[in-house]
Amino acid sequence: GNVVAVEEVPEDMTSRYGIIDVIEDDGRLARAKGLVEKPSPEDAPSRLAIIGRYILQPEVFVHLDKKVTGAGGEIQLTDALAATLDSTALHGLRIDGRRFDCGSKMGFVEANTAFAAKRGDLIGNG
Repeated sequence: GNVVAVEEVPEDMTSRYGIIDVIEDDGRLARAKGLVEKPSPEDAPSRLAIIGRYILQPEVFVHLDKKVTGAGGEIQLTDALAATLDSTALHGLRIDGRRFDCGSKMGFVEANTAFAAKRGDLIGNG
């Protein structure tokens, strides 16, 4: 099936992500029955956000090729994934590591700062 990387986000941030609707969850892998693009906190089916790493079956691309616009007037990968749910399983795999949301200015700064901190030639007197 399709596998997406997920991370639990605070309730007030669900409107920034695609959120999966969970059937089963063992703490590492969550099987989804659906997903919603950028739901308000009161409409979010969970707090497991899709965070930008995917293993996709070819059927997803058939739906993307239709160029149907969704949330925000954009073509949404979440809509294409949802269209395949009747025939293809969807799982969310929790990441093991630190993630930066480079879709926000602060996340971009945090990512660059963390990267620089690991390089000796970018810190100190050098």
